[in-house]
Amino acid sequence: QVQLAESGGGLVQAGGSLRLSCAASGGTFISYAMGWFRQAPGKEREFVATIRWSGGTHYTDSVKGRFTISRDNAKKMVYLQMNSLKPEDTAVYYCSANRDGLGSGEYDYWGQGTQVTVSS
Repeated sequence: QVQLAESGGGLVQAGGSLRLSCAASGGTFISYAMGWFRQAPGKEREFVATIRWSGGTHYTDSVKGRFTISRDNAKKMVYLQMNSLKPEDTAVYYCSANRDGLGSGEYDYWGQGTQVTVSS
């Protein structure tokens, strides 16, 4: 069983930056793809970014050039550096793990989420 715990959310002004962290325990972290998703009020949860076991990354179009996902396998951590934040980035951000390592299918484990609020 894999446990994921996010941290780093908060309130920031538009144009500012935040760095989200996700600590993983259990499982074989190095073999998983790790992803970040978000859910805004009244909307469905959406994909933000993923980093495969190989280190390859993929982003949703709305965050390309602003967000960077990274991982530290030794520490079992995954990060989401968010720059040039916009009010539309306001959401609860979730960390997730995908056992197939590619990040293209279903995600198997989820954290509790961390709130990010961007004021205009």
